[in-house]
This record gives sequence, C-alpha cells and structure tokens, in this order.
Amino acid sequence: MVEALREELSTILSGELADPRIGLVTITDFVFNEGGKSARVFVAVTGDDKEAAATIEGLRDASGYIKHQLAENLGLRHAPDLQWTLDRSEQVTGRIDELLRRVEKRSKKGKQEE
Repeated sequence: MVEALREELSTILSGELADPRIGLVTITDFVFNEGGKSARVFVAVTGDDKEAAATIEGLRDASGYIKHQLAENLGLRHAPDLQWTLDRSEQVTGRIDELLRRVEKRSKKGKQEE
C-alpha cells in the first residue's frame, strides 16, 4: 500500500499540478503516522532555499487536490492527510563531501611541502 501511494504521488507531482511555485520534486521518503490517517512526505527540491520554500508552500496548498486524486486513482475511501517536509539530506551530503575534499587537498599539500 505504501509503495502504491508513493508511486501515485510521484505521478501526480510530476505532471498534474499546474502551480508555478512547485518546482522539480522527488519523493525521498513516505512515512505513515500511527493510525494511518496521515502521512509525512519527505521531498527533495531542485533549486535554492527560496524555490524550495515556495515548492513546499505550493504542495501544502495543493494537498486537498492531491489527497482527492490519490483516493480517486487508487480507489481509497479515505486518503491520508499529507504533511510535506523538505529533505535536505542531499545538500548536507554534498557539503560534507566538499569539506572532505578540502581536507584531503590540504593534507596532500602539507605532505608535499615536507
């Protein structure tokens, strides 16, 4: 069920929303809260912080439509309420990689000077 919801959400997000605030979005995780009446959707957004904030706002505003589409497309009596959360793990990972490269570069430079 979780995988079906995730796939349908991906389909809706990739082509059915006309809100210009919503940029390129990738679902990174989908977690049902206890009872299954709501779900937290973690999304990665392409763009800067301003674009990410606008995308999250657009997704929150479109939640009613998205919930209706999920229920209709999957034949559900009730689709879960959706809570949108920005996943910044890729940005953090990229920053850590950059810092590690700098440290490695400095250590090589220090060894060459010896």
